[in-house]
Amino acid sequence: MSSPANFLEYLKKQNRFSEEDRKWISIWVNRFSEQFPAWEEDRDGALLQFCQRLASYKKDYVVMRAQRAISIYFAYLDSQKRAELSQKEAPLSGKHSEGAAANPWVSFRGHIYKTLQEHIRIKHLSIRTEKTYLAWTNRFMDYLESYIKPEWRDGRPSIQADHLRSYLSHLAVKRKISAATQEQAFNALLLLFRVVLHVDVDGLSSVLRAKRRRRLPVVLTRSEVGQLISQLQNPYRLMASLMYASGIRLEECLSLRVKDLNFQDETMDVRSGKGGKDRLTLFPGALHASMKTYLEDLRIRWEGDRKKNLPGVFLPEAIALKYPHAELEWSWYWLFPSRRVFLDPRTGKSAYWHLHPSVLQRQVHEALRAAGITKLASVHTLRHSFATHLLEDGYDIRTIQELLGHSHVETTMIYTHVASRHKRGVISPFDSLPCNSLGTSK
Repeated sequence: MSSPANFLEYLKKQNRFSEEDRKWISIWVNRFSEQFPAWEEDRDGALLQFCQRLASYKKDYVVMRAQRAISIYFAYLDSQKRAELSQKEAPLSGKHSEGAAANPWVSFRGHIYKTLQEHIRIKHLSIRTEKTYLAWTNRFMDYLESYIKPEWRDGRPSIQADHLRSYLSHLAVKRKISAATQEQAFNALLLLFRVVLHVDVDGLSSVLRAKRRRRLPVVLTRSEVGQLISQLQNPYRLMASLMYASGIRLEECLSLRVKDLNFQDETMDVRSGKGGKDRLTLFPGALHASMKTYLEDLRIRWEGDRKKNLPGVFLPEAIALKYPHAELEWSWYWLFPSRRVFLDPRTGKSAYWHLHPSVLQRQVHEALRAAGITKLASVHTLRHSFATHLLEDGYDIRTIQELLGHSHVETTMIYTHVASRHKRGVISPFDSLPCNSLGTSK
């Protein structure tokens, strides 16, 4: 095992863990090392056995905390090994070393990417977030290298908070990006500055921010929703129906598993929605017959996969460790699985994922065109329509907020501006004119 003092220093400086976090991480790492002294021979297997043993007498959140602590330690060891290899390969001669010396940004950017990626995975952020954050880091480094050209000190560029201000202003003024995109760039680069570069970025009030425009959501009428759904074929018709019937987001629909459907209660569990929150929403009885027919066909596919010994489905890390065979169970099967097996870029393990979002997006786009609907609608429009139609039917705004999973009621209030129920009682002043019709001119 590497020096405990070095590991604690890594937790303190590299990842900025609090004193309490460092304490429990050290406790779990020491307990794991005591129970499995030869864990280096098969560390994944040792971690699995440790978590299974722990799950027999500890609660789920404790098992997840222990698993995360040991994963952090593994990431630390991997970073130490890479650092040692880098030092051994440093004296290499030839064109490659000459090229690296000519352009020091190459080695610096490689170090930045690896460190940022390690921290993202330690925090268990999604693979989509990882790709997004690394992409913004790449763009920012291009900007620094091409426009700012900061001075090099002690073998690395002197990157300051002013450079971040300059880049964010560049995005707003030159690139004319939306406010949401600029906010995404800021969040990604904030992690880079605080965790990797260790640069204080407080006081960004001088940054030129993209203007956030208030736009009303596009909403389909009830007849237009029916026309749209009628143009789709299963499973896309069922997916669109679920989104309109329950108000779930596209990713929430795709992430549904067989066990999330509650036929008796006519409810549906939404797991790890936006912001990592769980909630309960509607699963109306009008969809039960179609869903049961679909599930019968889906089970035939699942049983065929089991007979062929094909891979199972992807599971959250903690669940996969605690229940290693859950990936093969029917209850954990994706409600809308992909057609082929995918490779997890993090673990290298093959398994089925759910359908890609672009599949349903493309189907809905074609259905809108076939139905002759000219509104600038999308898959997300079904969620907007769900909320608006509930509001028109007189349901309480707080109830709609809970069904949608909004953290703030102000977000839900936007639908009051597009609900026709609130406009029916208003009489236009044109109706009070002596001649309230255009008529025909003589």
